[in-house]
Amino acid sequence: MGEFELIQYYFASLSAPRDDVELGIGDDCALLNIPVGECLAVTTDSLNSGVHFFPDIDPFALGHKVLAVNLSDLAAMGATPRWVSLAITLPSATEHWLAEFAKGFHSLAAKHHVALIGGDTTRGPLSITVSAKGTVAAKAAIRRRGAKVGDAIYVSGTLGAAALAVQQRLHQFHVPDEALKICVQHMDYPQPRCELGIALRGIANSALDLSDGLAGDLMHILRASKVAAEIELSSLPIDSAVTQSVTPDQALQLALGGGDDYELCFTVPSEHEPQLEELATALTLPLTRIGTITEGTPQICWYHQGKSVELHISGWEHFHHGEAGKTS
Repeated sequence: MGEFELIQYYFASLSAPRDDVELGIGDDCALLNIPVGECLAVTTDSLNSGVHFFPDIDPFALGHKVLAVNLSDLAAMGATPRWVSLAITLPSATEHWLAEFAKGFHSLAAKHHVALIGGDTTRGPLSITVSAKGTVAAKAAIRRRGAKVGDAIYVSGTLGAAALAVQQRLHQFHVPDEALKICVQHMDYPQPRCELGIALRGIANSALDLSDGLAGDLMHILRASKVAAEIELSSLPIDSAVTQSVTPDQALQLALGGGDDYELCFTVPSEHEPQLEELATALTLPLTRIGTITEGTPQICWYHQGKSVELHISGWEHFHHGEAGKTS
């Protein structure tokens, strides 16, 4: 099957229709109608076999994940997801693999009403690049640089489960079966918090998604906003599958430096905190306050039950680590 036949058969036929797509797959470019008064939000991620995912990952899960990590970036900006393009390099065009990958990709795309508008295929080591596009009014976009002194720091969902699944796979240490199933689910099927991101417009002063670990990712907000932070470790929403499987110190390392959570970390002024309780209920999603933005040079001061503690934890950096399988 040639490139165009492959795209048409496995991808174009499954793409959700959207009224704002003037011209989709099949021409040299897609033509999109951007809503009046809104900006185009664009994010692009490349995922490589053996670096960002295990080579034997289920193709349905991989289809889900490559889209999820991009939609998560749109969520962090408060953007409405609309369109996506896909470039995939394959060692071979296996029918079953392609069919399952496409199903996983389009299952998540349909959930968020995202249309596939173009792409490319070529032969080589397995590598996938996705570019997701959304829209948001410029003044409504949630940026990293907006954190203010006195803001409460929140995270959505739970932390550490995906990182534990990665570490268990790499080092083969024992994790109880039921806990491991939960962790693998988090690793293979991250859930982009698009609804939360949109709802945080006008509520959050700053936000980002947690791909490389809370400790490292939060520093991006602090540097961009030129502020510091105090974090209460006992408030971290570490996933119960993690706390029941490893020591408290290991759980902290996974939650703060493990990565792959794809939850949102955001800051809100105190007057908006009551709205978060209603939002958490409406989305059936835990939103947990973990600290406060403070004045000072960008740094994180760690506390445990109100007592200052010293930690040496950083997020994941691709070129400083050599363990294949770590995702980002």
